[in-house]
Amino acid sequence: MSNGAVFTDIASRYDRLNSILSLGKDSDWRVTAIDRLPRGRILDLGAGTGAANEVFGDRDVVALDPSPEMLALNDADHRVVAVGERLPFADESFDAVFSAYVFRNLDSVDATVAEMYRVLRPGGKAGIVDLGRPPGTVAASIHRAGTSVVLPLAGMTIGARDEYTYLHHTLDKHPSPEALFGASPLRLEDTWRMGPMGFVWGALLAKR
Repeated sequence: MSNGAVFTDIASRYDRLNSILSLGKDSDWRVTAIDRLPRGRILDLGAGTGAANEVFGDRDVVALDPSPEMLALNDADHRVVAVGERLPFADESFDAVFSAYVFRNLDSVDATVAEMYRVLRPGGKAGIVDLGRPPGTVAASIHRAGTSVVLPLAGMTIGARDEYTYLHHTLDKHPSPEALFGASPLRLEDTWRMGPMGFVWGALLAKR
């Protein structure tokens, strides 16, 4: 299953289940990053169905996603089918980039961050929110045992067991934001943890 197609078949149910799994906190977690970003033109990288649109305020939003089925449900004014590793935009064309729950599915984090750096204007910033294992061996083991049961069962409720089993496995492959962005061309300004046991992380990056 290609990364862009992982959740295509469940597009209409995806945000609803994510809200249930996060106990209704997924929007609040997005806000922690979006509130730190400059106004102006923003790229929503991996925008999906547009779950973040209501938080963007008066920003000029460009929604980008590899799944046309997801974007068809997105009410952003500007929608582009593309991948993060090859952004179809001119250099220095955005004031900010936002991405939520996408980076663990990328084919190449390095290529995507390089593209983000290219399309950001000087002084521009990127806010990333994603999932991973909690810090600490014991906490990570407990969390792993829990998601191995909870995520496939949750996926079954909307006919998406395979997709949410995939999500469980991606959590093990995803390093901390400090490791992920430590050598990035974008300067890592801050990281923070959210959610039960800190399995949700946020990162703020700035163009040097």
